[in-house]
Amino acid sequence: MENSTSKTVLLAAPRGFCAGVDRAIQIVEKSIQKYGTPVYVRHEIVHNRHVVNKLVNLGAIFVETLEDCPNDRPVVFSAHGVPKSVPRKAEARAMNFLDATCPLVSKVHVEAEKHAKSGHHILLIGHSGHPEVVGTMGQLPDGNITLIETEKDALNFNSEAYDSLALVTQTTLSVDDTFHIISILKDRFPNIALPYKEDICYATTNRQTAVKAIAEKCDLLLVIGSITSSNSKRLVEVGDKAGAKNSMLISSSESIDWEIVDKADIIGLSAGASAPEYLTDGVIAALKSRYKIEINEVEVTKEKVIFRLPRKLLDVG
Repeated sequence: MENSTSKTVLLAAPRGFCAGVDRAIQIVEKSIQKYGTPVYVRHEIVHNRHVVNKLVNLGAIFVETLEDCPNDRPVVFSAHGVPKSVPRKAEARAMNFLDATCPLVSKVHVEAEKHAKSGHHILLIGHSGHPEVVGTMGQLPDGNITLIETEKDALNFNSEAYDSLALVTQTTLSVDDTFHIISILKDRFPNIALPYKEDICYATTNRQTAVKAIAEKCDLLLVIGSITSSNSKRLVEVGDKAGAKNSMLISSSESIDWEIVDKADIIGLSAGASAPEYLTDGVIAALKSRYKIEINEVEVTKEKVIFRLPRKLLDVG
């Protein structure tokens, strides 16, 4: 029941779904409409359990390898991208596959290939084991890409075996942390070939900028997102560094620690790029059920990006 305690909610914008996530989810939904059930999806389409569960209820089956998929049913590759070996295997089995890789991740794949053809050894800034990193490293034969995870890695990388270097990054990193790593590499290797355009995607950058705009005023910053979501975890880190007194990742209103919220007068609220807006609505409703809430939306930019669906699905209403 609502009580007399007043709290201010600073609602970061943009937040939640980006164009790449929206496209990936639509690809699964429209594939089910077109081909019936089940439709197989290799790896979580995006890193959010609520989204995955909704698609499971519609008839999607999530698997980790192509070997878990039958030949006679469609398979969708996740938004994070896949190594080149995966579509090759699907083609060899004459499978009907749909690629939901975010176009901004595909851009990094193309960049990596161009750099390799130009004779560069590629340094990839990213997190080991993340599906996007696995997919990017899998665009080229082993030994063509070295993963750089930290500033220490950047300082310790030995370039003696390589004539020239090029740089690409995972799309969901902290803009500030990546800037420091890139600065080290540029200082050490002034001739390193850089991305034509920033690899960190517009949505990651915009959500981090929005969090920075509210963080310093917040007693508590709540970020809605999955523990497996790289961009969501980065938002928590960005909030901490930008001055929020406390920052927490929550999966939904059900995972809120109300004892911590009780002590906060000004609450910041954002959501990672794979978190649907109804989860934000649920958190606001839960706050309103306990406190008198004043909501101030802080918008740093408007997003108008839309990515086209694969040709195979353009005829689905």
